[in-house]
Amino acid sequence: MKKLFNLRPADAVTVVFVSILLLLTIAFNSAIPKRLLLISIYAALLILQFIIIRFRDRNRFMRITYDLVFPMICVIILFDSLEWVVHYVNPMDIDSLLIKLDYIIFGNHPTVMLEAIMNPFLTDILQTAYSTYYFLPIVFGIALLRNNQRKEFDRSLFLILFCFYLSYIGYIVWPALGPRFALAHLQTQRLEGFLMAEPMQNLLNRLEGIKRDAFPSGHTGVALTVLYLAYRYKKTLFRIYLPVVILLLFSTVYCRYHYVVDVIAGVILAFAAIFFGEMYYRRWEKRPDKT
Repeated sequence: MKKLFNLRPADAVTVVFVSILLLLTIAFNSAIPKRLLLISIYAALLILQFIIIRFRDRNRFMRITYDLVFPMICVIILFDSLEWVVHYVNPMDIDSLLIKLDYIIFGNHPTVMLEAIMNPFLTDILQTAYSTYYFLPIVFGIALLRNNQRKEFDRSLFLILFCFYLSYIGYIVWPALGPRFALAHLQTQRLEGFLMAEPMQNLLNRLEGIKRDAFPSGHTGVALTVLYLAYRYKKTLFRIYLPVVILLLFSTVYCRYHYVVDVIAGVILAFAAIFFGEMYYRRWEKRPDKT
């Protein structure tokens, strides 16, 4: 029983964030149309997490589920659930403010300005770079586990999850659709590639739906957090990731998913996740009863 409730930081941060969403759904019960479904999902995730923690050392399958599969499922399900939460908890979109800030900085709308360099080949490259966001943490985690870097993996998993969940909280506090919706009427050219861009755009639109997930840029925050961890623990992977992440950051604006101020906020998000996450993790490591 003691082992069950003595959670590693990665498990604890998931429990805390799922509990926050559960409490928000209950608190805004009358405003959220799919409240019963959401409450069931969040409760099921909490129950399933404690079951997996309890049986994590039974066999290799359970250990892989504990380390990789369940965290990935949580990130996806919780992100997807925000579509049914954000607008009902906080209906005040801040796109107009973000648009104004970008305009003050650049004297124009960055996504409109980037039409000057737009071409199908570049669009294919940048849309592909944008999509690597979904694989950077997974490949990094697998690389650590294959190299038996268990301590580094646990620390990295916590920091990456912490960054994901902080970005989700940001979407609730500062909901924004992003320039692909808010500035569509100002764009004079469609984002078209040779082969890759359009299928990827369509797939992402189907998977992500319409969410108010622009501010802060989770792509920026998570990618930079993974890059930081790769620099610390996997220098070879860092050298591969560095150009990819640079292209990814540029793609967030070029592909019209984010305002520039979203990216700036994403950089701040990464620093916050790393700084406060490392602070918490060091304190946890000093506990005599940690797992």
